[in-house]
Amino acid sequence: MVVNSRVLNYRILNVFTDADIRFSGNPLCVFEDATGLSEQDMQNFARQLNLSETTFITPGGADVSANVRIFTPTYEMPFAGHPSLGTAHVVRELSSSGDTVLLRMPAGDIPVRLCDNLWTLQANAPVSFPVDMARADLSAMIGLSEDRLAGEPLWVDTGALQLILPLREASDVAAAAADPKLLAKFATKPDGESLVYLWAPTGPDTIEARCFFTQGHSVIEDPATGSGCANLGGWFLANRQRGIHRRIHQGSTVQRPSVLDLAVTDEGTILVTGAVREVGRGTFTL
Repeated sequence: MVVNSRVLNYRILNVFTDADIRFSGNPLCVFEDATGLSEQDMQNFARQLNLSETTFITPGGADVSANVRIFTPTYEMPFAGHPSLGTAHVVRELSSSGDTVLLRMPAGDIPVRLCDNLWTLQANAPVSFPVDMARADLSAMIGLSEDRLAGEPLWVDTGALQLILPLREASDVAAAAADPKLLAKFATKPDGESLVYLWAPTGPDTIEARCFFTQGHSVIEDPATGSGCANLGGWFLANRQRGIHRRIHQGSTVQRPSVLDLAVTDEGTILVTGAVREVGRGTFTL
């Protein structure tokens, strides 16, 4: 018999969905009220669900709509893109608030707004710095020849530090195969996570992207990376490109086609937009 049990409501959403394709976008679990849960509780739930991220909402008070914690199966993240959009969707429904939601995360306050059934987050101002690694090492890390790299790779941080690596063509993005040992060696951040975001233009305003990260001794591919999209905006800013809009396609190689829209305004503001679809609800007993 369970004594003094607590029932926790959660929702499952797909974020950055592609039109009406039901199993598209990046899955997310959102716990509606995590008041009183410890960090270990949250980590345990995230490990139980084994999605790329699980978020936990607590009341925000007068100045923000909600406080949000984001956990992968193995660690907490200060910010992530698809959890921001999906959590904002849930917060708006729970609070019957307007179309602008302000989420407080460890990385800072993230404004997210709804317009025409699409959610848009405004990323933090980016910080970027050069990559201190040979191009031959970077290309070996993703299983390509050195001549397939295009432009300058950069470390970029709009809330989550990532290695942004431009490639020449979409076929190079499709052919990439990350080596877990080399990824851990050449793309590890100070927090211990290893991640590389690959991209190449497919037209004047379209991009194909993939994102690889390590989990234990394995490499996982993310179907839609909102933080990577925001950091790509930081890459454009570092290369003196403003006033741009790009549609990013990601996830086809893992059978989760996803669509992300990136805007970098003339003022240098980075905006990431996508669709959110709720696909399930349930409860956990703690």
